Amino acid sequence: MEQKDPRYTRMVQAPIGRLILSLAVPTIISMLITSIYNMADTYFVSKLGTSASGAVGVVFSLMAIIQAVGFTVGMGSGSLISRFLGAHRTDEASRVAASGFYMSILFGALLTVIGLFSLDPLMQGLGATSTILPYARDYARYILFAAPVMSASFVLNNILRAEGQARLAMIGIATGGILNCVLDPLFIFVFKMGIAGAAIATALSQLTSMLILLSCFLRGRTVCKLGLRKLSRTPGTYLQILKNGLPSFCRQGLASISTVVLNVNAAVYGDAAVAAMSIVGKIFMFIFSFTLGIGQGYQPVLGYNYGAKRFGRVKDAFFFTLKTCMAIMIVCGIGGFATAPSLMKLFIATDPDVVAIGARALRAQCLAMPLIPLAVMCNMTFQSIGKAWTATFLAATRQGIFFLPLILVLPRLFGLTGVQITQPLSDVCTFLCCLPFIFHFFRELKTREVAAV
Repeated sequence: MEQKDPRYTRMVQAPIGRLILSLAVPTIISMLITSIYNMADTYFVSKLGTSASGAVGVVFSLMAIIQAVGFTVGMGSGSLISRFLGAHRTDEASRVAASGFYMSILFGALLTVIGLFSLDPLMQGLGATSTILPYARDYARYILFAAPVMSASFVLNNILRAEGQARLAMIGIATGGILNCVLDPLFIFVFKMGIAGAAIATALSQLTSMLILLSCFLRGRTVCKLGLRKLSRTPGTYLQILKNGLPSFCRQGLASISTVVLNVNAAVYGDAAVAAMSIVGKIFMFIFSFTLGIGQGYQPVLGYNYGAKRFGRVKDAFFFTLKTCMAIMIVCGIGGFATAPSLMKLFIATDPDVVAIGARALRAQCLAMPLIPLAVMCNMTFQSIGKAWTATFLAATRQGIFFLPLILVLPRLFGLTGVQITQPLSDVCTFLCCLPFIFHFFRELKTREVAAV
């Protein structure tokens, strides 16, 4: 009987803390390894010079665009899938999974074509200076070839997590990440391919991850099926996926735009400033991986239990995740503040200007770290329960509604310091903005809980 499916029983009955952590740990490992190989690119490329390091930061915004496509379709599909599975609507979950998978490949291919035909203007638009442009061009070309693979990989990863199979997702992502760390020095230094070698290593690693994730579906280890027969012929399915994924598109798209604007404003102060802010971004993403990983372990639990109308467990899951993430970010914020110069020297000890600029920016970011988990939790909560417009607005706050005006104003008032403090101030504003939304959500949840009794 479907009602006795052990995966469903686990998701709606297992102790909340243990359940979230069991799903979060594989996701955290996946994200940490992803962050490590992103930092490995930065580390090995930095050996080629400051301009090469700046190119990684410029192309990172291109990768954020590709991620925006992958996360839009992936998170949109995953949000629907977890709620469908919680309500025992397995066929509909498979229809969403297959439709999302093929749609991501199509969107990724469009990015490849558009990007390759406008490569130099694209790199310049993303903030490449004349000295950074040759490196950025060589790096971006291979990243664009890999766009369909990267988009599909994000979707497969999210489908597995939506099913509660975070361990399978971890195997695929972690294998690709480890391979990237091995291939980077091999292609850059042994094969003498320079920065293009780092991009090829990333592309091959992403392909490996995608094939491993896809094999989970082909070997029948998943609830959702990806066969062409499952592909939806109803436009409403695709619109529903995109609507539910809109917060992710907004979040990732604005992350790309904010990175471009940050690079442009940093470039006023030279390649050292661009490289420094790029390195700070990679360090922050490594720390942020803990919070994001736990949050992604929380999402399928929330979706299943919201779909099953177990609202008490929804509330318990939210507060357990929030407290855990805040504790982690407080500890990491203190550690990062104390060791900021040393962390910067790990990447580019030969350029004291990069170290000094980056250390100051990293310390400013560390001060705001304890406030970040609430924004993440609010965004994930509203996206997971299908409140797409609320989630989209909140997704737009951190790196859009607050960040973009601040990055246009603060550097004019405070120079380089304005560039360094823009993101932390944006995080403070985002935290304050989220408070009324989450208070309203819990009042509404209490009403639903009473009605369901």
